[in-house]
Amino acid sequence: MRILLVGAGGVGDALAKIAARRSFYEALVVTDYDLAKAQRTVAWIAAKHGAEVAARFAADRIDASDPDSVTDVARRHGATHVMNAVEPKFVPTIFAGALAADADYLDMAMSLSEPHPTDPHSETGVKLGDDQFAQAPDWETAGRLALVGMGVEPGLSDVFARYAADFLFSEIDELGTRDGANLVVRDEAGNEMFAPSFSIWTTIEECLNPPVIWEKDKGWFTTEPFSEPEIFTFPEGIGDVECVNVEHEEVLLMPRWVDAKRVTFKYGLGNEFIGILKTLHQLGLDSTVPVRVRSTDGPVEVAPRDVVAAGLPDPATLGPRMTGKTCAGLWVTGTGVDGRPREVYLYHVSDNEFTMAEYDTQCVVWQTALNPVIALELLSAGVWGGVGVLGPEAFDAKVFLDLMAAPESEGGYGQQWGLEDRLSPLIS
Repeated sequence: MRILLVGAGGVGDALAKIAARRSFYEALVVTDYDLAKAQRTVAWIAAKHGAEVAARFAADRIDASDPDSVTDVARRHGATHVMNAVEPKFVPTIFAGALAADADYLDMAMSLSEPHPTDPHSETGVKLGDDQFAQAPDWETAGRLALVGMGVEPGLSDVFARYAADFLFSEIDELGTRDGANLVVRDEAGNEMFAPSFSIWTTIEECLNPPVIWEKDKGWFTTEPFSEPEIFTFPEGIGDVECVNVEHEEVLLMPRWVDAKRVTFKYGLGNEFIGILKTLHQLGLDSTVPVRVRSTDGPVEVAPRDVVAAGLPDPATLGPRMTGKTCAGLWVTGTGVDGRPREVYLYHVSDNEFTMAEYDTQCVVWQTALNPVIALELLSAGVWGGVGVLGPEAFDAKVFLDLMAAPESEGGYGQQWGLEDRLSPLIS
């Protein structure tokens, strides 16, 4: 396996660092539009792991907005797998470039939606991932695999859905992804500061779009942003967090392979964050349509959302100023295999203290990057395999979770995942 990693930002950097501890691939090429970022990641690996490990890594420049660039770089390095670790707006070009290079493809966020009405029976509008699934016949004809939504959310949450359906439930009422944290970021003076722990570009996209819900008797439909607030209790000391509906890929993936009556995604944003997002929307600063602005070199055109992203700290740099944990998981309700009502929360917690000490990477991007590395290893071993456009639910969940939890000394990743049986996970 020869991996072309597109993007050396927070998640891409973390992915390469996690992969540096594994031996299942022949080469991993770290690429970015800013070559210095890719080189910095490779230099860190060389300093941490030595020349023998670093010999399997290389850095190169790539233009993720140009499918020909993706194809050319992939071919030049003999890539068998293209790993997309950049913002979802680049999915179409990387997706096309990988197929043209005759390589398999993985991503952690799917092709974007376009404004669509709340009428569940409307056939207009483009949902998350629609563009990729529409191209499934091309990937099948080519005999190539596109594994989409293979991060943490989506990704691990979808693996949990497959596991719950196969081993825990005879009938599922709801698959509810629930994400929360108690992370705090402080400035140099020790004061709490507003600094999103993940790409603000992506966060704005998914939080201000109409959230999607899936119900068996309706199909997919949308609701208002930040709707249906609930207090969810997260494990390992995180505690109660208010979660709201957010547009996310799980809702578009899980119903394709897992039988359930309802599928939702809710994220613990907090009132301050929601207020800021609403203000950005009111001011038009969430727009991706370029506007003409003044600069020292004369008028230029720039998208307001790109200005917001440029004005905030790079999430990859927040680790030293961040404390706390983040939890990604899936709340499942229904009938257990014993015929009795059951409610479980399957989850994984990432602690910033651990990820900074071990990988010099903050916990949110590290947790996202962990899962595609596991998936790549399973694909390399032939344990996972297929052709076409597939989500994580299409594969064996137990082998994934077993490899994830096994100690590193036994060939695993040493990352325990949890399963809590709950009588009432929500607090009214």
